[in-house]
Amino acid sequence: MCRLFGLHAGSRPVRATFWLLDAPDSLSVQSRREPDGAGIGTFAPDGSPKVTKRPLAAWEDHAFARDARVLRSTTFLAHVRYASTGALTVANTHPFEQDGRLFAHNGAFSGLAALDGRLRSLEVMDLVQGQTDSERFFALITAEVRCNGGDVTAGITRAVSWIAAELPVFSLNFILTTATDVWALRYPATHGLYMLRRDPVAPAPAAPLDARSKRIHSRSTELAGSPHVLFATEPMDHNPGWRPLESGELVHVGPALTVASTFPFPDAPAHQLTLADLDPAAAESQRP
Repeated sequence: MCRLFGLHAGSRPVRATFWLLDAPDSLSVQSRREPDGAGIGTFAPDGSPKVTKRPLAAWEDHAFARDARVLRSTTFLAHVRYASTGALTVANTHPFEQDGRLFAHNGAFSGLAALDGRLRSLEVMDLVQGQTDSERFFALITAEVRCNGGDVTAGITRAVSWIAAELPVFSLNFILTTATDVWALRYPATHGLYMLRRDPVAPAPAAPLDARSKRIHSRSTELAGSPHVLFATEPMDHNPGWRPLESGELVHVGPALTVASTFPFPDAPAHQLTLADLDPAAAESQRP
């Protein structure tokens, strides 16, 4: 299945090299099981988004490795893809950008014709450049954010509630970022999504982020000294602080790294799908 990665480092831009390339279970390592594309989303000092992505596995993409080493941002969003819908093209590769926000999704749902009708009624079908359910999901969130005066949390809640009520759903896990905020949702319990909050200054200075093996010793001094909040499809190192989000939990990390959890989706989707309900290609892409 696809893998998600999100990082918020507060107001100070940092590099995410350790988590993208060097951690014991870095995104590059995870991409050896997810061969269909990879992308990294960041934000410039003026808050404008930048996405670099290619329909190629991250571990064999020199551009991914280069960007992972040099890009600096207050927030990061990265994704490695195992395709369930849509061809292997740049347009279908995550993350997606709309209205200055970035989005990546891990999961699947059906009923795209009905969703397209909903997007047309909200006059946002032009936001969809590719074929994926994920980009359509994002377009619905964007439309609902616009309808709610720019309130991202309200837009997410309305969009997810509509899909959960109207469409067959396997998983809607996602991460959405701006330069100052991150939202992450696990819904329903089909796939895991984990969060880690690192605060090196309390209660005592932390050792640098450190990864050791028989062949390599990698260390990040920059991130080790900077508080940050991480989201990932699976724990990326041996830190015991990783915790799974609960089903239906929506987490918002604000500009000062304040973390707020709400549970706007206490019930299962009205039309819950299982692996057996998916076509063979989609089912293969969604296996843990």
